[in-house]
Amino acid sequence: MPNIHRSPKSSHPLPRAPPSLTPPIDVFSTTSSHTNTTVNPAAGFISGLLDSIPLPRWAIFIIFVVGVLVILLCCVCICIKCCRRSKKKQKKKKKDEKINLNGKTTTSLVQPDVNDVDYGSAGQLRGKLLYSLDYKVAQSELIVGIKQANSLKAMDLGGSSDPYVKVYVCPDKAKTCETKVFRNTLSPVFNEQFNFQISKSSLLKSTVVMQVFDFNRFSKHNIIGELRVQLCNVDWNHVIEEWEDLGEPAKFEDENLGEICFSLRYVPTAGKLTVVILEAKNLKSMDITGASDPYVKVQLALDRRKWKKRKTTVKRKTLSPYYNESFTFDVTFEQIQKVHLVISLWDHDAMTRNDTMGKIFLGCDATGNQLRHWADMLSNPRRPVAQWHNLLSAEQVNSTLTLKKKIPLSSRLPF
Repeated sequence: MPNIHRSPKSSHPLPRAPPSLTPPIDVFSTTSSHTNTTVNPAAGFISGLLDSIPLPRWAIFIIFVVGVLVILLCCVCICIKCCRRSKKKQKKKKKDEKINLNGKTTTSLVQPDVNDVDYGSAGQLRGKLLYSLDYKVAQSELIVGIKQANSLKAMDLGGSSDPYVKVYVCPDKAKTCETKVFRNTLSPVFNEQFNFQISKSSLLKSTVVMQVFDFNRFSKHNIIGELRVQLCNVDWNHVIEEWEDLGEPAKFEDENLGEICFSLRYVPTAGKLTVVILEAKNLKSMDITGASDPYVKVQLALDRRKWKKRKTTVKRKTLSPYYNESFTFDVTFEQIQKVHLVISLWDHDAMTRNDTMGKIFLGCDATGNQLRHWADMLSNPRRPVAQWHNLLSAEQVNSTLTLKKKIPLSSRLPF
Protein backbone atom coordinates (compact mmCIF):
# COMPACT_ATOMS: atom_id res chain seq x y z
CA MET A 1 0.00 0.00 0.00
CA PRO A 2 1.55 3.15 -1.03
CA ASN A 3 2.70 5.56 1.70
CA ILE A 4 0.96 8.76 1.78
CA HIS A 5 3.13 11.71 2.77
CA ARG A 6 1.36 14.66 4.27
CA SER A 7 2.70 18.07 4.19
CA PRO A 8 3.48 19.91 7.39
CA LYS A 9 0.48 22.02 6.81
CA SER A 10 -1.73 19.09 6.81
CA SER A 11 0.04 17.50 9.79
CA HIS A 12 -0.56 20.70 11.86
CA PRO A 13 -3.94 22.02 10.79
CA LEU A 14 -4.67 25.70 11.67
CA PRO A 15 -7.65 26.38 13.83
CA ARG A 16 -10.60 27.92 12.08
CA ALA A 17 -11.23 31.60 12.53
CA PRO A 18 -14.48 32.53 14.22
CA PRO A 19 -17.25 33.79 11.97
CA SER A 20 -16.80 37.33 13.13
CA LEU A 21 -13.81 38.93 14.83
CA THR A 22 -15.86 41.81 16.33
CA PRO A 23 -18.82 40.85 18.47
CA PRO A 24 -22.15 42.45 17.44
CA ILE A 25 -22.58 43.89 20.87
CA ASP A 26 -19.56 46.11 20.33
CA VAL A 27 -21.15 47.63 17.26
CA PHE A 28 -24.33 48.50 19.10
CA SER A 29 -22.43 49.95 22.04
CA THR A 30 -20.46 52.21 19.74
CA THR A 31 -23.59 53.53 18.15
CA SER A 32 -25.21 54.13 21.56
CA SER A 33 -22.23 56.05 22.89
CA HIS A 34 -22.26 58.27 19.86
CA THR A 35 -25.95 59.17 20.43
CA ASN A 36 -25.53 60.03 24.13
CA THR A 37 -22.68 62.43 23.52
CA THR A 38 -24.80 64.71 21.26
CA VAL A 39 -24.70 68.30 22.76
CA ASN A 40 -28.02 70.28 23.40
CA PRO A 41 -27.86 73.60 21.42
CA ALA A 42 -29.56 75.63 24.17
CA ALA A 43 -27.27 74.30 26.86
CA GLY A 44 -24.32 74.96 24.65
CA PHE A 45 -25.40 78.54 24.05
CA ILE A 46 -25.88 79.19 27.76
CA SER A 47 -22.52 77.58 28.55
CA GLY A 48 -20.81 79.66 25.91
CA LEU A 49 -22.49 82.80 27.18
CA LEU A 50 -21.37 82.12 30.75
CA ASP A 51 -17.83 81.41 29.55
CA SER A 52 -17.71 84.74 27.71
CA ILE A 53 -18.44 86.68 30.92
CA PRO A 54 -15.16 87.52 32.69
CA LEU A 55 -16.56 86.56 36.11
CA PRO A 56 -16.58 83.37 38.09
CA ARG A 57 -19.66 81.23 37.91
CA TRP A 58 -20.64 81.81 41.54
CA ALA A 59 -20.62 85.61 41.04
CA ILE A 60 -22.80 85.28 37.96
CA PHE A 61 -25.31 83.15 39.89
CA ILE A 62 -25.46 85.67 42.75
CA ILE A 63 -26.11 88.55 40.34
CA PHE A 64 -28.87 86.54 38.66
CA VAL A 65 -30.58 85.72 41.96
CA VAL A 66 -30.40 89.36 43.14
CA GLY A 67 -31.96 90.55 39.85
CA VAL A 68 -34.82 88.08 40.17
CA LEU A 69 -35.47 89.19 43.76
CA VAL A 70 -35.53 92.87 42.74
CA ILE A 71 -38.07 92.15 39.98
CA LEU A 72 -40.27 90.19 42.37
CA LEU A 73 -40.08 92.98 44.95
CA CYS A 74 -41.18 95.54 42.35
CA CYS A 75 -44.13 93.36 41.35
CA VAL A 76 -45.20 92.98 44.99
CA CYS A 77 -45.01 96.74 45.56
CA ILE A 78 -47.15 97.42 42.48
CA CYS A 79 -49.74 94.86 43.61
CA ILE A 80 -49.89 96.38 47.12
CA LYS A 81 -50.35 99.88 45.70
CA CYS A 82 -53.15 98.75 43.39
CA CYS A 83 -54.90 96.93 46.25
CA ARG A 84 -54.72 99.99 48.49
CA ARG A 85 -56.12 102.21 45.76
CA SER A 86 -58.94 99.77 45.10
CA LYS A 87 -59.78 99.54 48.82
CA LYS A 88 -59.73 103.33 49.12
CA LYS A 89 -62.18 103.71 46.24
CA GLN A 90 -64.40 100.99 47.64
CA LYS A 91 -64.37 102.61 51.09
CA LYS A 92 -65.27 106.00 49.62
CA LYS A 93 -68.06 104.41 47.58
CA LYS A 94 -69.47 102.70 50.67
CA LYS A 95 -69.33 105.97 52.60
CA ASP A 96 -71.22 107.80 49.85
CA GLU A 97 -73.77 105.02 49.64
CA LYS A 98 -74.22 105.15 53.40
CA ILE A 99 -74.87 108.87 53.27
CA ASN A 100 -77.22 108.36 50.33
CA LEU A 101 -79.73 106.51 52.50
CA ASN A 102 -78.24 103.03 52.93
CA GLY A 103 -77.30 102.12 49.39
CA LYS A 104 -79.71 104.33 47.47
CA THR A 105 -77.75 106.54 45.16
CA THR A 106 -78.69 110.10 44.37
CA THR A 107 -79.79 109.15 40.91
CA SER A 108 -82.14 106.49 42.21
CA LEU A 109 -83.51 108.86 44.86
CA VAL A 110 -84.34 111.54 42.43
CA GLN A 111 -87.76 110.79 40.95
CA PRO A 112 -89.15 112.63 37.91
CA ASP A 113 -91.03 115.83 38.55
CA VAL A 114 -94.76 116.02 37.91
CA ASN A 115 -94.08 118.07 34.77
CA ASP A 116 -91.68 115.40 33.47
CA VAL A 117 -94.29 112.63 33.51
CA ASP A 118 -96.56 112.18 30.50
CA TYR A 119 -99.87 113.79 31.35
CA GLY A 120 -103.09 111.89 30.94
CA SER A 121 -101.47 108.44 30.84
CA ALA A 122 -104.32 106.84 32.76
CA GLY A 123 -105.60 103.64 31.21
CA GLN A 124 -109.27 104.65 31.47
CA LEU A 125 -110.63 106.09 28.22
CA ARG A 126 -112.42 109.41 28.71
CA GLY A 127 -112.95 110.49 25.11
CA LYS A 128 -111.39 112.97 22.67
CA LEU A 129 -111.62 116.72 22.17
CA LEU A 130 -111.05 118.78 19.02
CA TYR A 131 -109.76 122.27 19.82
CA SER A 132 -108.02 125.16 18.08
CA LEU A 133 -105.48 127.79 19.22
CA ASP A 134 -104.57 131.11 17.66
CA TYR A 135 -102.73 134.17 18.97
CA LYS A 136 -103.12 137.73 17.71
CA VAL A 137 -99.90 139.55 18.45
CA ALA A 138 -101.24 143.04 17.67
CA GLN A 139 -104.15 142.66 20.08
CA SER A 140 -102.26 140.41 22.60
CA GLU A 141 -105.24 138.08 22.35
CA LEU A 142 -105.37 134.30 22.66
CA ILE A 143 -108.29 132.63 20.86
CA VAL A 144 -109.27 129.15 22.08
CA GLY A 145 -111.76 127.25 19.95
CA ILE A 146 -113.79 124.30 21.27
CA LYS A 147 -114.94 122.42 18.16
CA GLN A 148 -116.38 119.08 19.20
CA ALA A 149 -115.90 115.99 21.36
CA ASN A 150 -116.14 112.32 20.58
CA SER A 151 -116.53 109.01 22.46
CA LEU A 152 -116.98 110.69 25.83
CA LYS A 153 -117.30 108.61 28.96
CA ALA A 154 -120.89 107.93 29.99
CA MET A 155 -121.60 109.45 33.39
CA ASP A 156 -125.38 108.92 33.70
CA LEU A 157 -127.25 105.71 34.46
CA GLY A 158 -128.79 105.71 30.99
CA GLY A 159 -125.36 105.33 29.36
CA SER A 160 -125.08 108.94 28.23
CA SER A 161 -123.92 112.37 29.49
CA ASP A 162 -124.83 116.05 29.39
CA PRO A 163 -121.40 117.49 28.48
CA TYR A 164 -120.11 121.03 28.47
CA VAL A 165 -116.54 122.44 28.42
CA LYS A 166 -114.93 124.88 30.84
CA VAL A 167 -111.90 126.84 29.55
CA TYR A 168 -109.35 128.95 31.46
CA VAL A 169 -105.66 129.89 31.38
CA CYS A 170 -103.19 129.07 34.15
CA PRO A 171 -101.55 130.28 36.30
CA ASP A 172 -103.52 133.55 36.42
CA LYS A 173 -106.97 132.00 35.96
CA ALA A 174 -108.38 135.52 35.71
CA LYS A 175 -111.18 134.47 33.34
CA THR A 176 -113.20 131.25 33.06
CA CYS A 177 -115.43 130.48 30.07
CA GLU A 178 -118.01 127.73 29.50
CA THR A 179 -119.72 126.27 26.44
CA LYS A 180 -123.41 125.41 26.14
CA VAL A 181 -124.67 122.15 27.64
CA PHE A 182 -125.60 119.37 25.20
CA ARG A 183 -128.17 116.87 26.46
CA ASN A 184 -127.89 113.08 26.22
CA THR A 185 -124.93 112.79 23.89
CA LEU A 186 -121.37 111.45 23.94
CA SER A 187 -120.30 113.25 20.75
CA PRO A 188 -121.33 116.92 21.09
CA VAL A 189 -120.47 119.58 18.50
CA PHE A 190 -119.75 122.92 20.22
CA ASN A 191 -118.11 125.24 17.64
CA GLU A 192 -117.48 128.03 20.17
CA GLN A 193 -114.54 130.42 20.60
CA PHE A 194 -113.23 132.23 23.67
CA ASN A 195 -110.81 135.16 23.82
CA PHE A 196 -108.22 135.77 26.56
CA GLN A 197 -106.10 138.90 26.93
CA ILE A 198 -102.52 137.80 27.56
CA SER A 199 -99.16 139.39 26.78
CA LYS A 200 -96.58 137.65 24.64
CA SER A 201 -94.14 137.38 27.56
CA SER A 202 -96.78 135.69 29.73
CA LEU A 203 -97.94 133.49 26.87
CA LEU A 204 -94.91 131.20 27.02
CA LYS A 205 -95.41 130.67 30.77
CA SER A 206 -99.12 129.85 30.54
CA THR A 207 -101.17 126.69 30.11
CA VAL A 208 -104.63 126.38 28.57
CA VAL A 209 -106.94 124.08 30.52
CA MET A 210 -110.03 122.57 28.84
CA GLN A 211 -112.22 120.55 31.21
CA VAL A 212 -115.22 118.51 30.04
CA PHE A 213 -118.00 118.22 32.67
CA ASP A 214 -121.25 116.29 32.93
CA PHE A 215 -124.07 118.63 33.88
CA ASN A 216 -126.32 117.70 36.82
CA ARG A 217 -129.12 120.01 37.84
CA PHE A 218 -129.47 118.95 41.46
CA SER A 219 -125.98 117.69 42.32
CA LYS A 220 -122.32 118.45 41.78
CA HIS A 221 -121.13 118.47 38.18
CA ASN A 222 -118.84 115.51 37.54
CA ILE A 223 -115.71 116.02 35.50
CA ILE A 224 -115.28 113.62 32.57
CA GLY A 225 -111.71 114.57 31.71
CA GLU A 226 -109.47 117.46 30.93
CA LEU A 227 -106.85 118.60 28.47
CA ARG A 228 -103.86 120.83 29.29
CA VAL A 229 -101.79 122.49 26.58
CA GLN A 230 -98.54 124.23 27.54
CA LEU A 231 -98.37 127.28 25.27
CA CYS A 232 -94.57 127.32 25.24
CA ASN A 233 -94.66 124.18 23.06
CA VAL A 234 -97.07 125.60 20.45
CA ASP A 235 -95.95 126.77 17.00
CA TRP A 236 -97.71 130.12 16.57
CA ASN A 237 -96.86 130.52 12.88
CA HIS A 238 -100.25 129.06 11.98
CA VAL A 239 -103.57 128.19 13.63
CA ILE A 240 -103.45 124.96 15.65
CA GLU A 241 -106.37 122.56 15.29
CA GLU A 242 -106.09 118.94 16.46
CA TRP A 243 -107.71 116.05 18.30
CA GLU A 244 -106.35 114.96 21.65
CA ASP A 245 -107.34 112.36 24.23
CA LEU A 246 -108.81 113.64 27.46
CA GLY A 247 -106.69 112.89 30.51
CA GLU A 248 -107.36 112.33 34.18
CA PRO A 249 -108.16 115.63 35.93
CA ALA A 250 -105.52 117.07 38.23
CA LYS A 251 -106.26 116.82 41.94
CA PHE A 252 -104.95 120.32 42.61
CA GLU A 253 -104.93 123.33 40.38
CA ASP A 254 -101.58 124.86 39.43
CA GLU A 255 -101.53 128.25 41.10
CA ASN A 256 -98.74 130.79 41.16
CA LEU A 257 -98.14 131.20 44.91
CA GLY A 258 -94.59 132.49 44.60
CA GLU A 259 -91.12 131.06 45.19
CA ILE A 260 -88.83 130.58 48.17
CA CYS A 261 -85.07 130.08 48.33
CA PHE A 262 -83.32 128.30 51.20
CA SER A 263 -80.20 126.22 51.79
CA LEU A 264 -79.72 122.89 53.54
CA ARG A 265 -76.63 121.53 55.27
CA TYR A 266 -76.27 118.24 57.12
CA VAL A 267 -73.26 117.03 59.14
CA PRO A 268 -73.62 113.25 59.76
CA THR A 269 -70.84 113.05 62.36
CA ALA A 270 -72.34 115.80 64.52
CA GLY A 271 -75.97 115.03 63.70
CA LYS A 272 -76.74 118.67 62.81
CA LEU A 273 -79.25 119.85 60.20
CA THR A 274 -78.98 123.54 59.31
CA VAL A 275 -81.74 125.33 57.37
CA VAL A 276 -81.07 128.87 56.15
CA ILE A 277 -84.14 130.74 54.90
CA LEU A 278 -82.74 133.20 52.36
CA GLU A 279 -85.57 134.99 50.55
CA ALA A 280 -88.91 134.70 48.75
CA LYS A 281 -90.44 136.45 45.74
CA ASN A 282 -93.69 136.87 43.80
CA LEU A 283 -95.79 135.97 46.82
CA LYS A 284 -99.56 136.12 46.72
CA SER A 285 -101.16 139.27 48.05
CA MET A 286 -103.19 138.56 51.18
CA ASP A 287 -104.11 142.05 52.40
CA ILE A 288 -106.51 144.61 51.00
CA THR A 289 -103.60 146.97 50.34
CA GLY A 290 -102.12 144.52 47.82
CA ALA A 291 -99.23 143.46 50.06
CA SER A 292 -98.58 140.93 52.82
CA ASP A 293 -96.69 140.55 56.10
CA PRO A 294 -94.94 137.23 55.42
CA TYR A 295 -92.92 135.06 57.75
CA VAL A 296 -91.58 131.51 57.33
CA LYS A 297 -92.25 128.54 59.58
CA VAL A 298 -89.67 125.73 59.56
CA GLN A 299 -91.01 122.44 60.89
CA LEU A 300 -89.55 118.94 61.28
CA ALA A 301 -91.76 115.85 61.29
CA LEU A 302 -90.44 112.46 62.42
CA ASP A 303 -92.34 109.34 61.34
CA ARG A 304 -95.04 111.70 60.01
CA ARG A 305 -95.53 113.26 63.45
CA LYS A 306 -94.86 116.91 64.26
CA TRP A 307 -91.52 117.12 66.03
CA LYS A 308 -89.71 120.49 66.07
CA LYS A 309 -90.45 123.93 64.66
CA ARG A 310 -88.93 127.40 64.37
CA LYS A 311 -89.99 130.57 62.57
CA THR A 312 -88.44 133.68 61.08
CA THR A 313 -89.20 137.31 61.81
CA VAL A 314 -92.15 139.04 60.12
CA LYS A 315 -91.39 141.25 57.12
CA ARG A 316 -93.91 144.06 56.82
CA LYS A 317 -95.80 145.02 53.63
CA THR A 318 -93.80 143.14 51.03
CA LEU A 319 -94.25 140.34 48.51
CA SER A 320 -90.51 139.72 48.09
CA PRO A 321 -89.09 139.42 51.63
CA TYR A 322 -85.41 138.85 52.43
CA TYR A 323 -84.63 136.89 55.60
CA ASN A 324 -81.18 135.22 55.66
CA GLU A 325 -82.02 133.52 58.97
CA SER A 326 -80.45 130.24 60.07
CA PHE A 327 -81.92 127.41 62.16
CA THR A 328 -80.05 124.33 63.41
CA PHE A 329 -81.70 121.09 64.53
CA ASP A 330 -80.24 118.01 66.22
CA VAL A 331 -81.01 115.12 63.87
CA THR A 332 -79.11 111.82 63.99
CA PHE A 333 -78.26 109.84 60.88
CA GLU A 334 -80.94 107.27 61.71
CA GLN A 335 -83.52 110.06 62.06
CA ILE A 336 -82.52 111.94 58.89
CA GLN A 337 -83.75 108.98 56.85
CA LYS A 338 -87.24 109.25 58.36
CA VAL A 339 -87.58 112.99 58.90
CA HIS A 340 -89.58 115.45 56.77
CA LEU A 341 -88.78 119.15 56.49
CA VAL A 342 -91.86 121.34 56.02
CA ILE A 343 -91.37 124.95 54.87
CA SER A 344 -94.47 127.14 54.97
CA LEU A 345 -95.07 130.85 54.36
CA TRP A 346 -97.66 132.68 56.45
CA ASP A 347 -99.23 136.12 56.36
CA HIS A 348 -99.17 137.71 59.81
CA ASP A 349 -102.38 139.38 60.98
CA ALA A 350 -102.55 141.28 64.25
CA MET A 351 -106.33 141.03 64.69
CA THR A 352 -107.29 137.78 62.94
CA ARG A 353 -105.83 134.34 62.39
CA ASN A 354 -102.66 134.06 60.30
CA ASP A 355 -103.24 132.78 56.75
CA THR A 356 -101.14 130.24 54.84
CA MET A 357 -99.54 131.64 51.69
CA GLY A 358 -97.81 128.49 50.44
CA LYS A 359 -96.10 125.33 51.54
CA ILE A 360 -93.63 122.63 50.48
CA PHE A 361 -92.01 119.62 52.12
CA LEU A 362 -88.73 117.81 51.60
CA GLY A 363 -87.62 114.32 52.55
CA CYS A 364 -87.23 110.82 51.19
CA ASP A 365 -90.94 110.70 50.31
CA ALA A 366 -90.86 113.96 48.33
CA THR A 367 -90.78 114.21 44.53
CA GLY A 368 -89.31 116.45 41.85
CA ASN A 369 -87.17 119.41 42.89
CA GLN A 370 -87.86 118.85 46.58
CA LEU A 371 -86.47 115.30 46.50
CA ARG A 372 -83.55 116.41 44.32
CA HIS A 373 -82.63 119.13 46.83
CA TRP A 374 -82.82 116.66 49.73
CA ALA A 375 -80.70 114.09 47.88
CA ASP A 376 -78.08 116.72 47.01
CA MET A 377 -77.84 117.65 50.69
CA LEU A 378 -77.30 114.01 51.72
CA SER A 379 -74.74 113.34 49.00
CA ASN A 380 -72.74 116.48 49.91
CA PRO A 381 -72.30 116.35 53.71
CA ARG A 382 -71.02 119.45 55.53
CA ARG A 383 -71.73 121.54 52.42
CA PRO A 384 -74.68 123.99 52.16
CA VAL A 385 -76.91 123.42 49.13
CA ALA A 386 -79.24 126.29 48.13
CA GLN A 387 -82.17 126.06 45.72
CA TRP A 388 -85.35 127.88 44.68
CA HIS A 389 -88.71 126.11 45.07
CA ASN A 390 -92.21 126.89 43.80
CA LEU A 391 -94.70 127.10 46.63
CA LEU A 392 -97.65 124.68 46.63
CA SER A 393 -101.02 125.04 48.25
CA ALA A 394 -101.33 123.98 51.88
CA GLU A 395 -104.16 121.58 50.98
CA GLN A 396 -101.98 119.76 48.47
CA VAL A 397 -99.05 119.36 50.87
CA ASN A 398 -101.24 118.36 53.81
CA SER A 399 -103.05 115.70 51.80
CA THR A 400 -99.73 114.25 50.61
CA LEU A 401 -97.88 114.39 53.91
CA THR A 402 -100.81 113.64 56.29
CA LEU A 403 -98.98 114.65 59.47
CA LYS A 404 -100.24 113.32 62.76
CA LYS A 405 -100.18 114.98 66.16
CA LYS A 406 -96.98 115.81 67.99
CA ILE A 407 -94.65 113.06 69.18
CA PRO A 408 -95.51 112.12 72.79
CA LEU A 409 -93.12 113.52 75.38
CA SER A 410 -92.27 110.05 76.72
CA SER A 411 -90.97 108.90 73.34
CA ARG A 412 -88.56 111.82 73.19
CA LEU A 413 -87.03 111.25 76.60
CA PRO A 414 -83.68 109.40 76.67
CA PHE A 415 -84.86 107.07 79.48
